[in-house]
Amino acid sequence: MGNLLARYMSEIQLLGIGALATFLITFIALKFPLPFLPVDKGREFAVNGQLSKGKIRGVGLLLVICFVIGSLLFVPLTREYVIYLILLFCMMLSGYLDDASDKPWSDYKKGLIDLIISAVTMWTFVSCNSTDIVLGTLVITIPKILYFVLGIVLIWVSVNVVNCSDGVDGLCANMWSVALIGFSVIFGETLGEYALANYLFVAVTFAYLCFNSSPSSMLMGDAGSRAFGFYLAVIAMKSGNPFAYILLAGMLIIDGGLGLVKIFLKRFFKISIWKDIRMPIHDHLRKTHHWSDTQVVVRFTMIQVILAVVAYVLICG
Repeated sequence: MGNLLARYMSEIQLLGIGALATFLITFIALKFPLPFLPVDKGREFAVNGQLSKGKIRGVGLLLVICFVIGSLLFVPLTREYVIYLILLFCMMLSGYLDDASDKPWSDYKKGLIDLIISAVTMWTFVSCNSTDIVLGTLVITIPKILYFVLGIVLIWVSVNVVNCSDGVDGLCANMWSVALIGFSVIFGETLGEYALANYLFVAVTFAYLCFNSSPSSMLMGDAGSRAFGFYLAVIAMKSGNPFAYILLAGMLIIDGGLGLVKIFLKRFFKISIWKDIRMPIHDHLRKTHHWSDTQVVVRFTMIQVILAVVAYVLICG
């Protein structure tokens, strides 16, 4: 459908109509959510974790489905893009099944699933794209096998930092949207139809924020955060400048990534660091410095916007 519409509409018309339609589809889907979606049981160790108890969880299922529908309707499809949509759905489904499970899945089980999906993603990517990356004024060609491995690492990191940042109403969705818009603005020409898809996914997220802004009535769960992280990693690679991820997703990395480093060192090397800092960082600021949820969301999002502007100046200036 997107291929047909692209013949009769300008890029701006396709973007405007597509974003509006995708927003409305998502808003209606969330307004009347599926009855079988699980409810949150409260998180024992999270700050204000019990406030989430009883809320609908796992609406990432609806977010990804609505994005797929929007893509099928408005994005000019290629075989590569369709494969990424299927893998995005698989990543979402792994998170949703974990959300709906009576007993949370182990890190090793989720890690294995991530590895399989990441490997298929990278096999697709290196088969369809150049492995050249831009670093400043340099264009560096990375051997395919090395790019394959580094890409798997990027996907794993992205999935997990976004997932760890999803602990305050509106926080993850806001920062992720800024990152995605940043990639579209800076690398729009390189991304092509993926830039259009980015705006459709942001429209999905804005509809979700209508229900997730504090105080929220529903949560995306791992179904949403894992899918969001996966998609962001794919876009970083499609941009041809994956190092831009460091700035464009900077606050996601700081908020969720430091906790991953702390856990990794503790679990595998018995090294304890940052003993007095609660992870994720948003929990530390709420517990120790008494930031409200709104303060966390606004301040983190503002910093993410500043980092996106820095990225724009460095790359486009």
